[in-house]
Amino acid sequence: MVTTVPARPGKVASLAAQRRRSAAIAWVFVAPFVLTFGVFGLIPLVSSLAMAFTDLRARDIRNPFNVNFVGFENFVAVLTDPSFQRALFNTLMFVVIGVPATLFIALVLAVMLNSVSRKVATFFRVGYYTPVITTIVAVAVVWRIMYQDTGAINAILGWFGITGPNWLSDPNTALLAITIMAIWRNIGASMVIFLAGLQGIPADVNEAASIDGANAAQKFFRITIPMMMPTILLNTILVTTGYMQFFDEPFVMTGGGPLESTTSIALQVYNQFKYGNYSVGAAGAYVLFALVGILALIQFRFFRQRT
Repeated sequence: MVTTVPARPGKVASLAAQRRRSAAIAWVFVAPFVLTFGVFGLIPLVSSLAMAFTDLRARDIRNPFNVNFVGFENFVAVLTDPSFQRALFNTLMFVVIGVPATLFIALVLAVMLNSVSRKVATFFRVGYYTPVITTIVAVAVVWRIMYQDTGAINAILGWFGITGPNWLSDPNTALLAITIMAIWRNIGASMVIFLAGLQGIPADVNEAASIDGANAAQKFFRITIPMMMPTILLNTILVTTGYMQFFDEPFVMTGGGPLESTTSIALQVYNQFKYGNYSVGAAGAYVLFALVGILALIQFRFFRQRT
């Protein structure tokens, strides 16, 4: 029969004191982040949500008691606004075109870099990732110059006898032009994530498949892609969330024009705040938040069935 010796009261009190001291030290280290997030994150988040249910405008800042509760009127106004509906259409088109193209090109580049030497892969990885860390304003200005009638893109098309359009001044091509620029800028980040996922696949798995007679296509679609599903899910959510919130590109390159053909939801929300419609702008921001959440849930469910 085994007997246990009860811990002495003094020792138990000492352990409890050590735990309290460790917890206090931990809170000291996390307090700056908690305070910063509370002041600059949580409080504005709650305030903007409350703002969306009022009729707050710029003129009410000095007279806050004139603000009234209006319920869901702002959300109804946002969803029935033709300008917001056009911005929603533009954003969805940007996502539908940009996300698959970005992921496909990034995956192809990652597979290619995974098959070359480390030095070559590092050189191209730095080259493809450079646009990601370059300020979006500089990138947008350069591409806006390239899209001019006498810019580099139309000059290249002229070599093949093609007369290029006025890309950013034509409502039929402005959104496509911005999408192409966004794809070029974002493939680097997705490529690095895909490359990390490819390097995480054990080499002996592909070697065993080769011994069993599997060719390159069979190994890619039956081994690489299934094992890359968590990485593909991560990349898809990151790219989709970023594209749903695209703002800098149209803001710098077109200002949302011509004829609102490049106005995004984020730019529409910004314009509402700029014009003093704070409550309507807040409602539009939460509509965008809801759309991003819905798309993320759909993607989780879609990829979960394939993992």
